[in-house]
Amino acid sequence: MALTREQMAQRVARELEDGFYVNLGIGIPTLVANYIPEGIDVMLQSENGLLGMGRYPTEAEVDPDMINAGKETVTARPGAAIFSSAESFAMIRGGHVDLTVLGAFEVDQNGNIASWMIPGKLIKGMGGAMDLVAGAENIICTMTHASKHGESKLLEKCSLPLTGAGCINRVLTDLAYLEIKDGAFILKERAPGVSVEEIVEKTAGKLIVPDHVPEMTFEA
Repeated sequence: MALTREQMAQRVARELEDGFYVNLGIGIPTLVANYIPEGIDVMLQSENGLLGMGRYPTEAEVDPDMINAGKETVTARPGAAIFSSAESFAMIRGGHVDLTVLGAFEVDQNGNIASWMIPGKLIKGMGGAMDLVAGAENIICTMTHASKHGESKLLEKCSLPLTGAGCINRVLTDLAYLEIKDGAFILKERAPGVSVEEIVEKTAGKLIVPDHVPEMTFEA
């Protein structure tokens, strides 16, 4: 069975380490904040100028001036800092973000990512994605493995305009967890109940399948 959005967030949260500064992109990545493991202290960074995002506010706590990069209202945790977006992007461009989690339309076997536009459709802009993929070395991309029409999003070569080139080294889809190395996707884990054969069928790019591919496990 394909992973739910919440399960994808849970799996990504296992990659967090104590003391990390983490940027979470719009969509599934934002859910990672709900699954930070106990005993792990991380600071969530938003490119509009907030380091130390807290939980989503209750109705009584909503402050329209306190928003994340996706224009959602948020809270600030103890120790948070608020600064200009220029300083925030200096933090990103200077390589001071330990982990970036982004969504994508396509990723290919050479680590290229297309995430900001589909020609002919409404474009809001690339946001901070281009800076994030250029300034970070540790990136996890979250996405569905295939489109609603069954077309693979893990490709030999991206067909959409690129956000960044050769920058993605890990991908978590609703079917599998994969690493990208030496021009190929390497299957590391599969979603519970999902067969290796299904993953092979839905991966258009070069895929290396080890002899044993463990299933992900989740707490009930």
